[in-house]
Amino acid sequence: MYRSTIDTPAGPFTMLVADEAVLASGWTSTLDDLVPLVVPELRLTEVTERADLGPFTRAVQDYLDGDLGGVTQVPVRQRSGSFLEHAWDVLRTVPAGTQLTYREYASLCGRPDAIRAAGNACGRNAVALFVPCHRVLRTDGALGGFRWGLPVKQWLLDHEVAHGAARIVGDPR
Repeated sequence: MYRSTIDTPAGPFTMLVADEAVLASGWTSTLDDLVPLVVPELRLTEVTERADLGPFTRAVQDYLDGDLGGVTQVPVRQRSGSFLEHAWDVLRTVPAGTQLTYREYASLCGRPDAIRAAGNACGRNAVALFVPCHRVLRTDGALGGFRWGLPVKQWLLDHEVAHGAARIVGDPR
């Protein structure tokens, strides 16, 4: 498993990569914040620091530079039940700049009444940015939660709008 930390305007962003896929990522420089997010069957005991992880680092740098689409093309690997894995795949199809409610996200996942399950998918997402859970808001339009803090979530949303991504505000019911 390889680790790399990149400085971003929202703070240090660290990735754990193995077998050509991101296993965990987030706004931290502490490995202890990321390793527990990787399911045990994917977790490797040895972690090697690298300054550059090739296409993974490039995708994050491109996102920071305003090319917002590439991060959702980066291979990721998360394991859970069928609904969560499906929900994570669906979230990768939500375009940059789009903001949707948990209710709308549940509908996109094919289970319109599963609002709490949609929230759980966001909360259990181990690969922040690559699976853009920051694009999901509470039904009342508030930011809701984000593992890496609401200031980071707001920065991501603002960054996407500032770089020309369309802004779609979800149903405020």
